[in-house]
This record gives sequence, structure tokens and C-alpha cells, in this order.
Amino acid sequence: MYAFVLVCLLSFNCREEEANVYEWKTIEVTATAYNSLAYQTSSNPHITAFGDSLKPGLRYIAVSRNLLKEGLVHNTPVKIEGVEGTYLVKDKMNKRWVNRIDIYMGTDVKAAKNWGRRKVNISYRVEKTNDSL
Repeated sequence: MYAFVLVCLLSFNCREEEANVYEWKTIEVTATAYNSLAYQTSSNPHITAFGDSLKPGLRYIAVSRNLLKEGLVHNTPVKIEGVEGTYLVKDKMNKRWVNRIDIYMGTDVKAAKNWGRRKVNISYRVEKTNDSL
């Protein structure tokens, strides 16, 4: 019984500490969609620029390289306005793109085309800096 209470207390404290370490930032970006198909990416379309393997059905995004400097680094959780769920940064885009995300849509080309290109607000989790503590 005591061990259970201790685990619960430690678990709560860990979640509370985690909440105190992170904050969510919001920015506007242009959002497009992509698929893991060779003609859209490379000859190995299931491997990202970070070396991760893409799996259809999972929520991933690619980010323009300027957003890496803003804190949208590998595995950053991201919420996209108008889209359910939380996505992870798993890929980075060509250097020519700025302030842009690409939403991974597996091999569903029709869904990617239906998404098109639109401006959206995204919120992403970053570690708090000394300035924001």
C-alpha cells in the first residue's frame, strides 16, 4: 500500500516538474502535405532527413530549416490548428522553404492534395528558458 502511494506521489511530482520545464509557443506557418513516395521525396522515401523511418498512419511533420532555430527540433510535439492530435517533428525540408511545415500523410496522395496549402497556427512545446521562468 505504501509503495503504491509513493509511486503515485512521485508520478504526480514528475508530471508537475515536467509541466514547469516546458512551455508552448504559437506561430503562423504555411502548411502543405506530403507522402512517402519516391517522386515526392527521394529514392528512399520512408527515411527522413533525421534518419527516422516513416510509417503511414502516424502523425509526423517536416519543418523548414529556419524553424529548427525557433525550437522545432527533432521529436518536438506540435499541435496544428484545425487538425486533431499531436504531431512530432520527424523530418526537415529543403533549404529553399521558410516558415513552412509539411504534414505527413503516408501514401494517401488524394488526402495530401485535398489539404493543399494553407496558413495555420501551430503550437509547439519547448523547454523554458531562464527568461521565461
